[in-house]
Amino acid sequence: MGKVDFKMRQVFALATLATLLLPASAEEPTTFRQNPKEWRSQGGNGANWRYSPLTQITPQNAGKLQVATIVSTGGLRGHEGAPLVVDDVAYFTTPFPNGVFARRLTYNADKILWRYVPRQDPSILKKIGGDAVNRGLAYGDGKVFLSQLDTNLVAIDAKSGTVIWSRTNGDPQIGETSTSAPALLKDKVLVGLSGGDFGVRGHVTAYDAKTGQRLWRGYSTGPDADTLIDPEKTTHLGNPVGKEASLASWQGEQWKIGGGAPWGAFSYDADLNLVYYGTGNPAPRNAKQRPGDNRWTSTIFARDLDTGTVRWVYQVTPHDQWDYDATSEMILIDLDIDGAARKALAHFDKNGFAYFLDRATGDLLSADRFGAHVNWASKIELDKNSPFYGRPLLVDEYTPEIRGEDVNTKSICPSFLGAKGPQPAAYSPNEKLFYLPLTTKCMDNEPYAVRYEPGKHYLGVTTEEYEEFSVTKASDRRAWGGGALVAFDPTSKAVRWSLPERHPLRSGALVTATGVVFYGTMEGYLKAVDGKTGKELWSFHTGSGIVGDVVSYEHGGKQFVAVLSGVGGLVGLELIDLKQGVMDGPIRSLPDYNALGGILTIFALPN
Repeated sequence: MGKVDFKMRQVFALATLATLLLPASAEEPTTFRQNPKEWRSQGGNGANWRYSPLTQITPQNAGKLQVATIVSTGGLRGHEGAPLVVDDVAYFTTPFPNGVFARRLTYNADKILWRYVPRQDPSILKKIGGDAVNRGLAYGDGKVFLSQLDTNLVAIDAKSGTVIWSRTNGDPQIGETSTSAPALLKDKVLVGLSGGDFGVRGHVTAYDAKTGQRLWRGYSTGPDADTLIDPEKTTHLGNPVGKEASLASWQGEQWKIGGGAPWGAFSYDADLNLVYYGTGNPAPRNAKQRPGDNRWTSTIFARDLDTGTVRWVYQVTPHDQWDYDATSEMILIDLDIDGAARKALAHFDKNGFAYFLDRATGDLLSADRFGAHVNWASKIELDKNSPFYGRPLLVDEYTPEIRGEDVNTKSICPSFLGAKGPQPAAYSPNEKLFYLPLTTKCMDNEPYAVRYEPGKHYLGVTTEEYEEFSVTKASDRRAWGGGALVAFDPTSKAVRWSLPERHPLRSGALVTATGVVFYGTMEGYLKAVDGKTGKELWSFHTGSGIVGDVVSYEHGGKQFVAVLSGVGGLVGLELIDLKQGVMDGPIRSLPDYNALGGILTIFALPN
């Protein structure tokens, strides 16, 4: 497609979607419901709502929140993910070397119940594309499950801290690592893989929770037998994918080093017995070196939990040349469409579009911008009669492959960090709104020829990022971009309100039944805002930048809010010198706000 007028890009309406999408119920569906007093999974429930039904903290009293407990983790890298709370015990992990802590939730309980600190080869730090983070634990069957950076999946006895079993899930020497949280679904532990920028071939693997036996493995790319795709029964936008669809979309055997690492979160619908997740970008990022759609990178997968067989796929960004992974969480909600309930999946992609699909069939329901500036594509084609159905309609000016190698394509929005990265959104069934932590950065992108070498970066592109408001002023570009917390209405596809932040938001949001929304900032503030209006109600500086995810639980009849702080993560790499492989260098930004070090801070209302 040619260049589209700027004003037209801003007002593009999805006229082909004639029906409104309305949440069907203000209650949490039984399929996803968990004990509201606990926080047993990273997303709060199987649907990744990050919603707490607790009601003690309200917009009227949130301003009175006080610190109840502070726990140092001893870690100096980015603290992503969320603590889990089960049976009055909090479980949380640290970045490399991925220590696990268990701490009882009682006042004056200043002792750790147990800690697990694995031994990992520090040379693995040379095999990561970002920070050596860990995005959290899974819990179930009396065990805590940890996926270490070296890909070892470990089952730990939740009471004693003793290792029950351990399985190696990849080979760090070729760049296979693990930064994501595993998920316990029924009797299986699912875990993904990181390393797409090293040419790693992504896969998701299911292990038996009791024994650690490997049950199935589904690759992102390659033959049908490896991807667990049935060419006749697996669909893409309602049609069978056909025989060896992935192989046909790559040149030669490039799929073997083609990326597609699934390093994000999982969601699960027990009624459908389907697990949902997204895959990462293809490798290398220089798209000219890998002709074709490069299936199934940057793709949403729906797999049968028991067999791993793929029910449906949807490639969000075919032939991705901007590093727009589709690894952000899938949020499962029920919608009323033309008066009938429909099981839906919401996905807010790095590429700046909000996708709603039927989670049973994979049918595409809508795709709209959700608050960040987007110029790389004019829209997502929703006309089923179009040959481009389901695809982004590209704008030549912002398509690096069209402009060629060694040509710097300027002012692409969003940047490779994404309009919304791995930091999870929250969904309120009461307000019928999604709360999205955004990064508002654009980039310049210059591809170059690169050769694959096992265990080395396989990028083929240089990038420069800057704030989106200054994209027309080259002299005003700054190393740091901004962020925003956005309330997105799935009915009108519009932003209800937006709170700008001076730095990218890389903290996962939380919303309560009373409409209080919590999120953290890179300066280190935990904030509470009114979910209806966006009005700030309270803030507290935790001592280090927050890239972790906020949770809420009840203990002793009292509601608590907890978050891990500790500057780092992919954005934090721009703040901290990692030349020696240790976060001991100078902070180059936020010097008035931040210090290194992980902290678990727990808040409550005064007695």
